[in-house]
Amino acid sequence: MKVLSFKIPVAEKATVIVQEDKMPHFYDHLHQHPEIQISLILKGEGTLIAGNYMGLFAPGDIFWIGANQPHIFKSDPAYFTGDPALYIHALTFFFHPSQTGGELLQLPEMQQLLEMVKHSANGYRILPGNKAQLTQLFEDLFRHEGAYRLVSFIQLLDNIYSRCQLTPLSAEKSDWNFSEEEGMRMNEIYQHSIRHFHRDITLQEIAGIAHMTVPAFCRYFKKRTRKTYIHFVNELRISHACKLLKGEKDQPYAMVAYEAGFNNVTSFNRTFKAIMGHAPGAYQKRYQQTEGRKTS
Repeated sequence: MKVLSFKIPVAEKATVIVQEDKMPHFYDHLHQHPEIQISLILKGEGTLIAGNYMGLFAPGDIFWIGANQPHIFKSDPAYFTGDPALYIHALTFFFHPSQTGGELLQLPEMQQLLEMVKHSANGYRILPGNKAQLTQLFEDLFRHEGAYRLVSFIQLLDNIYSRCQLTPLSAEKSDWNFSEEEGMRMNEIYQHSIRHFHRDITLQEIAGIAHMTVPAFCRYFKKRTRKTYIHFVNELRISHACKLLKGEKDQPYAMVAYEAGFNNVTSFNRTFKAIMGHAPGAYQKRYQQTEGRKTS
């Protein structure tokens, strides 16, 4: 299998392809496919990289991956230890934007849905107005077949359009059409970064992984992701820090900073606020208040 050219097991003459994943961890290599992918995470935690977006995923999250948008659902390291209690469970459906858009979505009643699909290249984080209702629509899509599946598909898209908040994953459109060689190179860069962000990764080290000189690597990475490599690694570290701050046990910020790969609390606080828009304490307090409202 090529690193980036991932073939969806499309049934012949099917408009919508459904796939239920229940396994130790997600497929953990950078890949892309011409179909739009919409995934509901039921179980499992980790890091999603999609285009130039990077952030955590957890149960209840719903993501729209754009057509040909390179992505990895990278499960947390614990999922690779062989612990049978740890596994991922996700419901995913795929549809081809031009084939589906050129047929079903061309009907006059579908114009708003067609426009949503046309502008979805950067992907979305989907925040449902009613999570239980949207989850039920996902389950209906998987339970039905034939014409009933198409009806469920339209209902699900309409709910996403009319009752969900769609937050773009990538800030701007980039050139997602990587060659196989570039795909392999970016995959190695991402894999090495995800494995080792807890410690200092020098530009010389990561440029060596990419088989490039440091200046050439810096230009290449910035062109492909619209961000510097240092900023990307800091995003990985802050995402991990967010997970620690959401944990059940309170840890001193110095410990959170150290576990996330920062050498001192001052640098951690400054970087956290620059990326998240809030200081660590404010972020943690807002999360706890939100969770308190959910459980009250």
